[in-house]
Parts: sequence; structure tokens; C-alpha cells
Amino acid sequence: MTSTMTSTMTQKNERLSGKVALVTGAGSGMGASHARMLVAEGAKVVLTDVDDRAGTRLAGEIGSERAHFVHLNVTEYQEWENAVREAEEVFGKLDVLVNNAGIFTAGSVEDASLEDWRRTIDIDLNGTFYGMKAALPALKKNDTASIINISSIAGLTGFKNRAAYSAAKWAVQGLTRTSALDLGKYNIRVNSVHPGSVETPLTAGLKRGFGQIPLGRAAQVEEISHLIIYLASDESTFATGGTFVLDGGETAGNNLRADQ
Repeated sequence: MTSTMTSTMTQKNERLSGKVALVTGAGSGMGASHARMLVAEGAKVVLTDVDDRAGTRLAGEIGSERAHFVHLNVTEYQEWENAVREAEEVFGKLDVLVNNAGIFTAGSVEDASLEDWRRTIDIDLNGTFYGMKAALPALKKNDTASIINISSIAGLTGFKNRAAYSAAKWAVQGLTRTSALDLGKYNIRVNSVHPGSVETPLTAGLKRGFGQIPLGRAAQVEEISHLIIYLASDESTFATGGTFVLDGGETAGNNLRADQ
């Protein structure tokens, strides 16, 4: 039994052996979960965040041989260039980009503030574009590479009172699909991940029910991270331009309709 378990763990840890990934918004929530699981599967990870304390703490927990923290405001292109440069200097290359950093703001077209609109688009959409553009020269050096853009089910269907957030997340899907066409010649895969309700610090204060979700609950961050591992690994070398939905069935249909 012990021998079998050890063998299984060794195989699991080799799924991302030799890979180097950069994860934005890695200080907490889904980003921290993605980073931990990437490392557990054998990758080395550049952790980035605007929260230096959280990012440094996580890097310390993982250890300098596997993780390196870089301050990154995703709305500043020069900071992106620095983060990619550090990835290559510290770990020798960059294979995987996980554009995870994001915010959400409330408000419809009628009542959303111009400041919230600009800030949401700048972080959720522009930050994703900047990251892809800055990382591209490093990613092109590999035989295969992967860009994973975290969108949302708000990028698949309308979301009441989320004008800026939904617009940004729809745009991320469009950017992902067109980039899959543009970057396929470099053997760079580009996919978008669309989580539904997930238990994170960002969503902790939301008042929400789960009746619209067939599985009747929110996801745990690790349930999203498992998909990130697949898309980062060479198991997904024919997957590009994909829209991967993890929402407990929320966008499958009207789960609140009670016709008998």
C-alpha cells in the first residue's frame, strides 16, 4: 500500500515537472490555490500581486527553490515586463501564464460610476492583455506554452447589476479566442476558464443563494485549480481557444423553474 501511494504521488508531482508559471493575484483566494497546486505538481511559480505582504508570505511558505514573489500592478505594462524578466532571470524561462487577478464592481449602465467602470476594465481586461503581450516573447521560446485567462460565467451570460464586470469578462473570452488563432503558429495555447460561485475572500461578503446552481453550493478554490493544472500541463497540448466552465451547472439552464 505504501509503495503504491508513493508511486502515485510521484507521478502526480511530475505532471508539471520542469514548467515555470507566472500567476497574477496570487496572494490569496483562487490565485494562491492555483500557485500552491502548480508547485505541488512540480512547477516553479512566480507569484505576483499588489499585496506585497500576502505574496511574500506565500512565497515564504512554499520556499525560494519553488516560488519567487514579484510586486505587480497588472494595469502597469512596465511592471509586467519586469515580472516576466524576473521569471526568466530566477527560473530560466516561462512556460505558463495564469491571468487570475481581477476585481468586480456593482452597478448597471444607469448607476455604475465612471471610476468603477474604468478601474474594472483596466484590471480585468487591460491587465489580461498586458500580461499576454509582455509574456509572449518568453513563451515563444518554448516548444509549447499555455496562457490561461480567468474569466467568469459573467462572461457567458448577462449578470444583473454588473455592467463593468460582465463587459470585461465577455471581452476576456473574445481576447482568448482570437489570440488562440493568432498564437497557434507558435504552439502557444490560449484558453479561458469561467468559474461560477467560488468561496474566496473576494466573495465572502456577498449575499447570495445557491438555488440557481444544480449542485446547490459554491465551489472550493481547489476545484478550480485542478482545471488550471490540466491546462498548464502537456496533457492539454491540443486544447486551445476553449471556454472551460466550472459553475456547478448554473449556466446549463433555469434551475429555479418548478414546473411539474
